[in-house]
Amino acid sequence: MKLKEERPWADPEKAARKIMEYAKAFVPIQDGRIYIEKINYPFIDKDGASPAEYGAGLKYCLDHDWLTRHESGTYVKILQAGNDLSSQ
Repeated sequence: MKLKEERPWADPEKAARKIMEYAKAFVPIQDGRIYIEKINYPFIDKDGASPAEYGAGLKYCLDHDWLTRHESGTYVKILQAGNDLSSQ
């Protein structure tokens, strides 16, 4: 008997890679901006991730210089390391 449900996004690196997938799928506007809701909506609502899993994944992206977040928190931009992910 399982007492806990499996959480596919519990691993921050897996969550971060999925976040990057959404970020790369969105066509950036105005100076490479990707509005944060274009990432968090599908990740939380469609993929069923928790807000904590989203936060850990986003932090992983920021810590590994895949994304940079504006101080307002309203948008992110993909950095070179994030663009290089597809080649790994």
